[in-house]
Amino acid sequence: MAVAVVLQSTALVLVVALLAGVGAGKLARMDDATYPAALTRAATAFAAVVTLAATITAALAALLT
Repeated sequence: MAVAVVLQSTALVLVVALLAGVGAGKLARMDDATYPAALTRAATAFAAVVTLAATITAALAALLT
């Protein structure tokens, strides 16, 4: 049961991170950014969401221990 929750949570975080990255890249292109600049903004948004999820997980683990 716990493994299923972890896998579903991981999948949800990755989907949200991908959507944030795609949205950031699309907004950058609409703002007339070059493709490398748009890719950089998309990668930064993806990394920020994954980092935020890891930070929240670490904080919750510290509180529950």
